[in-house]
Amino acid sequence: MTLTTNPARPAAGPSPRRRWWRRPWVAPLAVVAIAFVAFSLPPYLSLDPAASRVPAPESFPPHFAVLSLHVVFGSVAMVTCCLQVWPWFRRRHPRAHRLLGRAYVFGGCLPGGALGLVVGLATPFGPVARASHVVLALLWIGCTYAGWRMARQRRYADHRRWMVRSFALTMSIVTNRLWGAVFTVALWPQLGTTFHGDEALLGSTVAALSSWLGWVLPLLLAEWWLERGDAARRRRRVPTP
Repeated sequence: MTLTTNPARPAAGPSPRRRWWRRPWVAPLAVVAIAFVAFSLPPYLSLDPAASRVPAPESFPPHFAVLSLHVVFGSVAMVTCCLQVWPWFRRRHPRAHRLLGRAYVFGGCLPGGALGLVVGLATPFGPVARASHVVLALLWIGCTYAGWRMARQRRYADHRRWMVRSFALTMSIVTNRLWGAVFTVALWPQLGTTFHGDEALLGSTVAALSSWLGWVLPLLLAEWWLERGDAARRRRRVPTP
């Protein structure tokens, strides 16, 4: 009797690279980032504290200056990260990717996070929002620094994972504002009942809810995306008997 065995499966080759126009999320992401910066940045370039969209606490006189610098550095981070997460750009322009990466880390996230920590500690929106801002700033700094260290050590898979987390935290300011609008619309009818006509209390409640949801949900989504992608790659590496 002749024994037959199943032929070995051919090794799966690398997946075909998508061309630059086949990443449908890149252009909308850039549009959102640029539009958000164009809306948020001008009041803080005016050098006029009255133009600030965040009320300055009386106990912290340099609030407007620190907040303005935080917004400037955060804007650098938002604009540069759009190119950093674009796979086509990373492959075709590795030198530009490294240069923009330094700008993202040292001209955006790290100074923006440090200043955001100060602004968060002085927030006028109450202790719940303050706790959220502090945790967000520390995570933003930590994830970005870890990603930079992984790149320096040529641990590029780990670098990618940490930078995806950093990207989610960088862009969380957008979702923060969206949640703020949603909660303002939803809770405004309760101003005279639940909040006893106190607009400051309503503002603190909205700030607390939107500040936590603004970064927690994007970070959870980034973790899900990373685990889903890495799990798929592990399945492709496991040989089938």
